[in-house]
Amino acid sequence: MLPQTNESQLKELQELDRRITRLTRMKAVLEWDQETNLPPDGVLERSEQLALLEGLIYEAKTSPHLGAISTGLHEATLPSDIDRALVDRLFRDFQRASKLSQEFAERRARLVGVAQSAWAQARRDSDFQQFAPYLRQLVDLARETADRVGYTEEPYDALLTEYEPFTTTRELRQVFDELEPGVSRLTARIQEADPIDASFLYKKYPRDRQEAVVREMMNLLGFDSRAGRLDTTAHPFCTTLGGRDVRITTRWDENFFNMAFFGAIHETGHALYEQGFDPRLAETSLAAGTSLGLHESQSRFWENMVARSRPFAEYCFPLLRRHFPESLAGVDPEKWYRAVNKVEPSLIRVEADEVTYTLHILLRFRLETALLNGTLNPDEVPGAWNELSQKLLGVQPENDAEGCLQDIHWAMGGIGYFPTYALGNLYAAQFTERLRQSSPDWEAQLQIGNLAPTLAWLRTNIHRHGAVYPAGELCRRVTGQPLSARPFLTYLTQKYSELYALKPEV
Repeated sequence: MLPQTNESQLKELQELDRRITRLTRMKAVLEWDQETNLPPDGVLERSEQLALLEGLIYEAKTSPHLGAISTGLHEATLPSDIDRALVDRLFRDFQRASKLSQEFAERRARLVGVAQSAWAQARRDSDFQQFAPYLRQLVDLARETADRVGYTEEPYDALLTEYEPFTTTRELRQVFDELEPGVSRLTARIQEADPIDASFLYKKYPRDRQEAVVREMMNLLGFDSRAGRLDTTAHPFCTTLGGRDVRITTRWDENFFNMAFFGAIHETGHALYEQGFDPRLAETSLAAGTSLGLHESQSRFWENMVARSRPFAEYCFPLLRRHFPESLAGVDPEKWYRAVNKVEPSLIRVEADEVTYTLHILLRFRLETALLNGTLNPDEVPGAWNELSQKLLGVQPENDAEGCLQDIHWAMGGIGYFPTYALGNLYAAQFTERLRQSSPDWEAQLQIGNLAPTLAWLRTNIHRHGAVYPAGELCRRVTGQPLSARPFLTYLTQKYSELYALKPEV
């Protein structure tokens, strides 16, 4: 039984955490509004509002009282895994935040507020120079973060920890060194095969009918529309404003069907995770993904392992043809399946096929580490981006919008974020391998549109735990193995060797 003193302190710590969670979600409301509704002239004042909230969050995370309690309980015996995880998380957050400062937190929030607006305009104008002054400041801020927080090997470690706790840059390089050759070889083999016709995906798909299909898919996947909503923005995202308020966004292109359809399914995967936490975690900092890589595994699972699978294509294609009879005339489920899985090195990450997607992440990872290490000047980013794009993908952007300005992550201060996308693919493949073993009829259920058992499996094994267990530990609990690139490479090779009728490697 927990000693009375410790029990009282634990309850007090839980209340302090509840305050942090509420402030964080209030900030998320303003950030969501900035991306979806804020008029251009409101940006500067909004950045000040966000800076104020960031300061309050910093005060709460670094209060001496919270520090004393979390430090005292850090070595104590606690009654449950949830209590242990909460104490450890608050202790780590206190230690990290204390190495920064309130002035720094407010300065960062203020810069991000205006940088995101500058990025959006620069992207619209395809003009990197409009964003360059902000990127210089953001890189300086990232270096300052690393210097304040500290690191053992290289500054990127200090930033990566914010998104993928307990992972190092060295470990990432090992993963990428294993992934890159396998992905590059498979891509080269596919490019030698007969091409797939995906031209019908670029016909006219009216937005109102796209939206109807997207909402039907969200409902089929299990999205609770009474606890969330769908909106439009320049860059798709998912954000949680409350335990029963999960927002997702997408963007629309009437001349390219994949963008909204698969983009919305991707964000719905994130939302399903957020809607599936154990109720005991409500209004705590544990009601969150345990890492962004693990979070990304949920979106990539639904987008690729489910929505781009042959069984699901057989189920959903008749629905799509009902909504778009003209554009899909003469197309059957097999043609649809092949088209939405077409492999073609391209410029835009969020529209990349699942084979070449890793190469997009590798490009960004190399640029980010170079920026942090000082071997790349922020002003040189467009040229470095184009050079790496040619080297890794065999294509070069014609303008900044389809190159170094395509992602919002740097503008939102997210240097260190991109590698989690590649980790998400690895987790997704490893979880899928385990799901197939535990549910041999899984694909048969997909073929009839019965996704409830799949969501139930994810709820039981992954979602309900929130941030109670670190991503690596959760992976071992679910699959019995540490994270590995092998299941993902095996999945890609098997799927695309069959799809493209590839000859076995000699």
